[in-house]
Amino acid sequence: MALVEASKPIGPVSLEEKNDIQKPSPALITPCDPWPRPYFLENGLRRVAPYHYTYNTYCKERWRGRELLDIFSSEFRDRPLEYYKDAIERGAVVVNGKPVPTPNQIVKNGDIISHTLHRHEPPVTALPIAILHEDDDMIVINKPSGVPVHPAGRYNYNSVIEIMRAERGHSWNPLPCNRLDRLTSGVMFIGKNPKAAEKLSLQIQDRTVRKEYIARVKGDFPDGEVVCDMPILQISPKLGLNRVRANGKAARTVFKKLAYYPSVAKDVTEETANSEERSHSEGYSIVRCLPVTGRTHQLRVHLQFLGHPIANDPIYANRRVWGNRLGANDGDGSQDTDEDVITRLSRMGKSEVADAVAYHDEMVDEYNKKKAEKMSGELCDVCQTPLYTDPGEQELSLWLHSLRYEDAGGSWSYVSPLPTWAMPPDGMDGPTEVGGLDALVQAVKEDNPEIA
Repeated sequence: MALVEASKPIGPVSLEEKNDIQKPSPALITPCDPWPRPYFLENGLRRVAPYHYTYNTYCKERWRGRELLDIFSSEFRDRPLEYYKDAIERGAVVVNGKPVPTPNQIVKNGDIISHTLHRHEPPVTALPIAILHEDDDMIVINKPSGVPVHPAGRYNYNSVIEIMRAERGHSWNPLPCNRLDRLTSGVMFIGKNPKAAEKLSLQIQDRTVRKEYIARVKGDFPDGEVVCDMPILQISPKLGLNRVRANGKAARTVFKKLAYYPSVAKDVTEETANSEERSHSEGYSIVRCLPVTGRTHQLRVHLQFLGHPIANDPIYANRRVWGNRLGANDGDGSQDTDEDVITRLSRMGKSEVADAVAYHDEMVDEYNKKKAEKMSGELCDVCQTPLYTDPGEQELSLWLHSLRYEDAGGSWSYVSPLPTWAMPPDGMDGPTEVGGLDALVQAVKEDNPEIA
């Protein structure tokens, strides 16, 4: 160890000297880490009481040389520009732990921007995270729809990771082995230790694990095994939007209809016949899905291309985005260009009326009862943040469910029950469970022997 000469004798620090020591800025750490988590259940929703939280982020390359307020106005649009200007001026936003003299402060490489705010999380379903299997290494869960896996965006404690941590102890560290979108429900694997999590994650990555999903789609899906080999391209990383494109990444899915249920709507008026509700006259199908590849939104995009999008998909079954044909067989964008689709989707904000992400039920007249989450017009008493209404059913559920995971070699298999929306409707007969995967695997066995 190197020795250096002290500038003054080392000894007890006087009170005066203590007062001269600069204390760490409280803006660099979250002001509180509430435990137990501030959950409460109300009206079928799991809610989180608002709490103070600090976001920390290093200066990104594209931020260098830009003004602080300009960065917030273009990159963090969750709140009005006036809020960010006020937050900077009153010290809720700091750079390197210190308040800045002006919102026009230039951000440099290496800077750490910290933003302390009163955090409001959206509610999620109050349904529990069901346990399908548990041993010393792994937990197999049935994830409810509408709950994100990891903390992200507006969600933090209302995530699978944090809900399970709250149930098992603050120091418990869940390790997800597979991914499901927030709106997708079904089978997930949570590792109890890094070795077990890595082993299963590599097995999934090597495609020696077979996955089956179940979907509820518009119309009468074709009979037999349907293989879709259309490549998928992400046309907007910012919006997370994908569609079939010849220059996209290779993708393959096998589909097989489990059941078809005709419409139960009795009265379709002329007004609804010309709206999104006309799809009710087509009825709907329950479709089994075997993804051979794992592209983002692969099942949603392939089903849309085949002309049978997931019936309540707020993006890929939305005529305000895709037009009347909903992107069916539009592999070259000749019906609707990428630019047109992106522009329509980007205009759909939380403040718009609910028909932008209309939720489809069997009965046409149910439509107006299902409202999307949107601005309520009220402000938080503590931070004056505009408040959202509760989410509608279309923001809590997507009719896509991860039904089965199994080892291709047959050493293990986990299957969840069919979700409620996949069961036969009242007064109709239909299957209440699915069989094995042999027929679906057989359709692609020659080209994809790894899943056989």
